[in-house]
Amino acid sequence: MNDLPKHQGLRNRLVQILKDKGIKDTKVLDAIGSIPRHLFLDSSFLDFAYQNKAFPIGANQTISHPYTVAFQSELLQVKPKDKILEIGTGSGYQTAVLIALKAEVYSIERQKELHVKAKKELPKLGYLAKKLIYGDGYIGLKEQAPFDGILVTAGAPFVPKTLLAQLKIGGRLVIPVGNEKQIMTLFIRKSNNEFEKHEFDEFSFVPFLENTAK
Repeated sequence: MNDLPKHQGLRNRLVQILKDKGIKDTKVLDAIGSIPRHLFLDSSFLDFAYQNKAFPIGANQTISHPYTVAFQSELLQVKPKDKILEIGTGSGYQTAVLIALKAEVYSIERQKELHVKAKKELPKLGYLAKKLIYGDGYIGLKEQAPFDGILVTAGAPFVPKTLLAQLKIGGRLVIPVGNEKQIMTLFIRKSNNEFEKHEFDEFSFVPFLENTAK
C-alpha cells in the first residue's frame, strides 16, 4: 500500500483544518487521520487528496469533502459494534471511516461500476464491511434492520419512510435533504411512531436516485 510519511503529514494538516471548522469528535478525527484518502481517488488527483475538496470518482459521482464526511460521521455518533447502514458506497472512503469507528457496516451502492470497485479495493486496504450491496438505497436493507444508524451520502428530495422504519429506537438517520442544495438533517427515533428532527448546515451532494444503474 503506497502510504508514505508525507501522506500522514498531509492527513495531520487536514485533521487540523477539520478541527478549525468545528469538528470535535476525537474518534472521527482519529479515523480521518488514519485513512489514506489518496488511495480512494483517481491517480490524477493524488496531489490534492488531502485538501478539503470533493473529486470525481466515476459514474458521475464524487468523493465527498472531508469536512462533509466528518460532519455526517459526527452526527451519527457511532459506537463500537453499532450496526450502520450506509446509502451510497461510492469510492468506499466514508465506508472506511465508519469501519475505523468500529461499526458493523452494511453499504448499498446503485452504480455497478462503483460497487464492484469498492468490493475489490476496501478489503485490500484492510477495511472489512459486513456486507457491500449492489442495490437501491431507497429500499434500505430490511433483512438486516433495525440499525443503530443510517447514513445517506447523496442529496435526497424527500426522506424515505423505508429508512426511518429501519432504525432502532434511539437510532439516528443522517440525511441531506433538498434538491439544488441540501440541508443536513438528523432524525432520532424516539418510539415506534415518533421521530425527533434536527436541521443543520447547507451542503451540496449528488442526487439520491432510485433503482440501480447498470
